[in-house]
Amino acid sequence: MTHARRRPSVAPRTPLEPRSARRRALALLAAAALLLSGATTAGAEGPDGPEAAAAPTAAFATVSVPGSHNTAMGCPGDWQPGCAAAELAERPDGVWEGTFALPPGDYEYKVAFDGGWDGALGLGGDPAGANVAYTVPGAPGGAPVDVTFYWDPVSGDFQNTAQGPVVTLPGSYQAAAGCPGDWAPDCLATWAKDPDGDGVYEWSTTQIPAGSYQVKVAHGMSWDVNYGQGGAMGGDNYTFATSDGEQVAFAYDVATHLLEITVENPPLTGVGQQRAHWVRADLLAWPADLLGGADPAELTWALHHAPDGGLGVTDGAVTGPAGAGEVPLTRDPAGLPADVLADFPALAGSVALRLDPGADPGALLTGEVQVSQAGADGLTALTGVQTPGALDDLYAAAADADLGVAWSGGAPTFRLWAPTAQEVTLLTWAPGADTSTTPTRVATDRAADGTWSATGDPSWAGVRYQYEVEVYVPSTGRVETNVVTDPYAVALTLNSTHAVAVDLADPAYRPALWADTAQPVVERAVDHTIYELHVRDFSIADETVPEAERGTYLAFARESDGTARLRELADAGLTTVHLLPTFDIASIEEDRAAQATTPDLSGFGPAAEDQQAAVGAIRERDGFNWGYDPWHFTAPEGSYATDPEGGARVAEFRTMVGALHEMGLGVVLDQVFNHTAASGQDARSVLDRVVPGYYHRLDGTGQVQTSTCCQNVATEHAMAEKLMVDSVVTWARDYKVDGFRFDLMGHHSKQNMLAVREALDALTVEADGVDGSAVYLYGEGWDFGEVAGNALFEQATQGQLGGTGIGTFSDRLRDAVHGGSPVEGSSMFTQGFGTGLATDPNGQPAQLGDAATVNTGSATEYADLGLATDVVRLGLAGNLRDYELTTHTGEVRRGDEVDYRGAPAGYADSPEEVVTYVDAHDNETLFDLLTIKLPQSTSMADRVRMNTLSQATAALAQTVTFWHAGTDQLRSKSLDRDSYDSGDWFNAIDWTGQDNGFGRGLPGAWANAEKWPQMRPLLEDAALKPTAADIATARAAADDLLRLRFSTPLFRLGDADLIRQKLTFPDAGAGATPGVIVMHVDDKAGPDVDADLDGLLVVFNASPDAVTQELPGLAGAAYALSPVQAAGADDVVRTTTWDAATGTVTVPARTVAVLVQPQDATGPVDPGTPGTPGTPGDPGTPGGGGDPAGGTDGDPAAAGPGAGGGTGGALAVTGAHVLLGLLGALAALVGGTLLVRARSRARAAAERVGVVDRLP
Repeated sequence: MTHARRRPSVAPRTPLEPRSARRRALALLAAAALLLSGATTAGAEGPDGPEAAAAPTAAFATVSVPGSHNTAMGCPGDWQPGCAAAELAERPDGVWEGTFALPPGDYEYKVAFDGGWDGALGLGGDPAGANVAYTVPGAPGGAPVDVTFYWDPVSGDFQNTAQGPVVTLPGSYQAAAGCPGDWAPDCLATWAKDPDGDGVYEWSTTQIPAGSYQVKVAHGMSWDVNYGQGGAMGGDNYTFATSDGEQVAFAYDVATHLLEITVENPPLTGVGQQRAHWVRADLLAWPADLLGGADPAELTWALHHAPDGGLGVTDGAVTGPAGAGEVPLTRDPAGLPADVLADFPALAGSVALRLDPGADPGALLTGEVQVSQAGADGLTALTGVQTPGALDDLYAAAADADLGVAWSGGAPTFRLWAPTAQEVTLLTWAPGADTSTTPTRVATDRAADGTWSATGDPSWAGVRYQYEVEVYVPSTGRVETNVVTDPYAVALTLNSTHAVAVDLADPAYRPALWADTAQPVVERAVDHTIYELHVRDFSIADETVPEAERGTYLAFARESDGTARLRELADAGLTTVHLLPTFDIASIEEDRAAQATTPDLSGFGPAAEDQQAAVGAIRERDGFNWGYDPWHFTAPEGSYATDPEGGARVAEFRTMVGALHEMGLGVVLDQVFNHTAASGQDARSVLDRVVPGYYHRLDGTGQVQTSTCCQNVATEHAMAEKLMVDSVVTWARDYKVDGFRFDLMGHHSKQNMLAVREALDALTVEADGVDGSAVYLYGEGWDFGEVAGNALFEQATQGQLGGTGIGTFSDRLRDAVHGGSPVEGSSMFTQGFGTGLATDPNGQPAQLGDAATVNTGSATEYADLGLATDVVRLGLAGNLRDYELTTHTGEVRRGDEVDYRGAPAGYADSPEEVVTYVDAHDNETLFDLLTIKLPQSTSMADRVRMNTLSQATAALAQTVTFWHAGTDQLRSKSLDRDSYDSGDWFNAIDWTGQDNGFGRGLPGAWANAEKWPQMRPLLEDAALKPTAADIATARAAADDLLRLRFSTPLFRLGDADLIRQKLTFPDAGAGATPGVIVMHVDDKAGPDVDADLDGLLVVFNASPDAVTQELPGLAGAAYALSPVQAAGADDVVRTTTWDAATGTVTVPARTVAVLVQPQDATGPVDPGTPGTPGTPGDPGTPGGGGDPAGGTDGDPAAAGPGAGGGTGGALAVTGAHVLLGLLGALAALVGGTLLVRARSRARAAAERVGVVDRLP
């Protein structure tokens, strides 16, 4: 799930209005009285503590919190205003802050200045106020809890986090209120306070300019806990409008979570907003709620226009400058037509208004437009207009335009779609020229489709360019001259200030490694086994990569620890590398020399705060970010290039793609078309400064929606969809990319995704050099935000993509394996199938802070485990909606009848529509989750086994498999739940296999501080830090899982009918063994899928004890341990036994065992005496959630086919080799192959591996 990934730095703020004029006046009067009286006595400590004598002066050397907690803070006694240990520090925004570890108990305190009692403040920020009382939660004598104190010198108010939440009011108005930017929950300039403790938090201001705004309530200075309309957690934004200089007061009730907003002298209804919708060239929609209860037949409407803006209301009439005018609108009693409602379902019930036939809508749309409503008594509403529908209607022909820079005969044509612009000028600089010099101005021609174009000659290749766009901007109310880059730019200068005209067909940017290496071919989507990797994480700490290339595209083309590990994974069966965002990113400094770095942090303790403090100090200026901040969708990110100028970054990106292809690995790019980093007139806003109000999704008042975290993009609009489709096609055709993952895909329409699919399917090897039909698409099908429930269109969400072949991530199996949910912060210690639920209780509260929910192995926990096991079973069977299974209650239910948090667990029609995973870049790594959720006393050996077992639920499912890079080597991010901006220190991967990243200090306070008390004892426990040997064990186990996945096509049936025919769970039902799943794939049922096997039996034993399962229906079947495991790295699994006479299997604790039945074999098979499997390579741990592990090559007998660092060779063996005994199995592992994919690779690579993949 995408998070609010960008956190603005905090800047100094101007003084603000207090919570109410009356309270402020009382406080000032009290302070003045004390000052005039000359009172200076500090007072004796008594029931109310020391009494203040005077208000603080304007400036202070120190601010402290004297009180009954001072001894606990390290002071020589309590009520010590001069104790340095109790001092606060001034933040950049002027607020004073301090955090102290305090034992549970009841305390009182005040705020004092300059080490004395003069001017000390009590309750309500009042010098005469009483002591402020608070309670630190916990049992007497319990562990100290971090409590943070804040004092606001503007209002005099103060608070600590034990008194209640720190409440801020993030919104679209914050920049005007003194914050460094809008939507900043960490900005205390909009801090709502409750000094009298009545539970109502208040704040007010007169600094908001006239306009319409949005706001939410945030707790704890982050988005983790936020409330919207109706007091709903994560609910819709509140909206308000104001005029200049008017007081806006906010009152938040912490009990109901309702926010009341009061505006003095509110403007005329609709003013400052965009409530009307222009949906067709001649048709507008007027919201019914603006009727004010009046009969529409008694109202009139008009469209007011002004070419340069300036419309307003004076004395009850709409006014405007010279050139302004109005066009009558006529109500259509038939209402909005069906086709309009199909495009805009949210407008149902709106009044339909027809434009006068003599009007020129194209001309009107280049200036300001507003719609007025009048009744018998005059004007009743005036509002702006949202125009995307009209633009799509008027300029539909632009869908076929060739936007960006098109090349013909070596000459470029520049084309920009800007239908509302009054003028567009192309600005150019010679190739490599200093862009601070005066550019050449080139006039452009406007076409009927709303595009502006200019054509150069071949000498223009490599020119740097921008567009100067003169356009009316509703948010500023005037025509602006915007100088912008090209939304379709494919190359850029350093830090993306200018686009560069680069022909992607130019041989100069087509490195041989990319041009001469064919794309690997994965025959079916369900065969994909995906490894999610961040470009910088991959090599930034890899000392076998030249220093200048660490963290760059070129590192993938080096023989290094990292690439050696990728080759090992490819040899074992990995098919695809998924790269986190690599398009041009707005939040990363591209000049590597200017990127801030931390000092050496290795000397601090495993649970110290110093590391995250050092990272936090530079995280706005360093070279790390996940990159979910799109700036230019179709240009490679420059910070990952050694040379980010122009076509150089293109060539380096292609080198990376070619290197991965040469390893036999396909490349998936992470696409983020659901939002941009900025909108409006922000310097990083491109789309909105070219066609204001078009590309971004607006709410009912005209404000940009931000449910994705940032500025939502309205891909339901035709040209926004075109941008999405054109960009994907460019990456597929011109970079030979093999797949795409769509961030928050549920914010796109199903039609968007079908348009992408159709455009890709049209790409052919003959015409385009690529087979677009082979490109796999998948994404996050979450259903939330303003689009939820198909409110605006049919979404691309889980369960709505049946028959498309487009995959969605399944949170079902993930949460059932983990326990709890990443969107439920209180479920930190909730256990699941793979973390010991019921069978190995951790003794922690399943709901954080609720002692009544401590995990003890209760009957309730066993019932929860039963449901979790059902969900895992369903996930293994493809998460199909119509798959029938016997549930833990003994009932037979379809997949869509099994419960997942109130929704159907099964939702897919076909297995390739599901991507199964147990960790990803979001949230904790698998290793960290196991660290938290397993009993702390669990041995590291058992943790490694549980890591492998959890990872196996993804690797052995009948779906696409997805691993977070480094999950194969126990990757840890030191318990960080959201490392998007946590720097290299917490994110880098050690490919030597010596360190998994655990114990690098407490993770960033910005995302984790509230759980530091729970994290600290875990990080301090040396037994929870794996050794190199543990990492090697996990890595070898992960490789064996890949080999198992590809040892037989029975793991990837690829068809829903085959899954229903062949796959069952013979152990399921009311009497099932807790913590155990037995999966049977019967190849005798239906068509023969594996010519060598009659059956497959998989036992997942997640319990801490060995289990014996009697399966009467399989008695007489000749099952034996898979040759992969018989010859694999795990000695424990080789103790698995099968008694054919009774159909009984015995499997060790914390183990996944795979048994196979050779085709037509009868009776039990003697697998032979296992030999010495050889020394494993430097394997990694499954589930650690990060980048791939690396290390030295292992013995070929253990490392499997292609050992020695070659490109992906043979995958694994089939069941017939069981009859040959162990020697035959080993030979098959080294030389065998399976017809699951055909990888095209250089002959040299095939010779190096010693095996050539067979093609179908």
